[in-house]
Amino acid sequence: MEQDVYAAGQAEFNLPHDVIQLPTQGKFYKSKKKSIKVGYLTAADENILAEVDYRKNVNEGIILPLLRNKIYERDLRPEELLDGDIEAVLLFLRNTSFGPEYRVTAIDPVTDERFSATILLDELNYKKTDVEPDENGYLQTVLPITKKTVTLKLLNVLDRIEIDRIVKSYPSERTAPVVTTKLLKHIVAIDGDEDRNKISVFVEQMPISDSKYIRRFILDNEPRLDLSKEVIAPSGEKVVIDITFGVEFFRPFLSI
Repeated sequence: MEQDVYAAGQAEFNLPHDVIQLPTQGKFYKSKKKSIKVGYLTAADENILAEVDYRKNVNEGIILPLLRNKIYERDLRPEELLDGDIEAVLLFLRNTSFGPEYRVTAIDPVTDERFSATILLDELNYKKTDVEPDENGYLQTVLPITKKTVTLKLLNVLDRIEIDRIVKSYPSERTAPVVTTKLLKHIVAIDGDEDRNKISVFVEQMPISDSKYIRRFILDNEPRLDLSKEVIAPSGEKVVIDITFGVEFFRPFLSI
């Protein structure tokens, strides 16, 4: 079934589409594609988007089928996409369907009252990073405490689905290994050694400072859109808004 959905989307290469630049510039993919063809949303796509209405959340169950339908590339599967590139595709789909205006709400820090503001999604910029991946699309850094050199991969859609599956498999009375499971997905090698058993032992014994360093390193160096925008509250104070891809982002698809 999954393959059928993918094939159906790929068969529509001749439908109207545009070419969007990827925040990652393709450096983390085997194909090294810097841009991809993305189709415009159609009435048929509303069948997928309508699922938000009853699920009350947005997850891979909605986004992945949408990407399969709209990305017209043979050598870069939607499942391989990193978060930053997915965000760029979603913004393109929303902007070309409903325009860049995005209504947000926030709290005025002076009055503690809620207010509304409008931001323009097409004004979002890419985050800059000076760290370059190797030929395999991996990043390297030295941990501050153990002084180990770790080779790291950025997580794609399938990685995140697998992490979610593992975490949810734990019974409620047990603590799910959210942090260590994610670290195991990120770490490809330690001092050049790719032995998964050794990496697993190292992760379990890793000092918290090293663990936090890895998370911060990835956050700082993953190419993606800067989803923070500054708005002015009624009091005149500046407030920073973080754009999320939840129900509010998709609401224009559901309100007509």
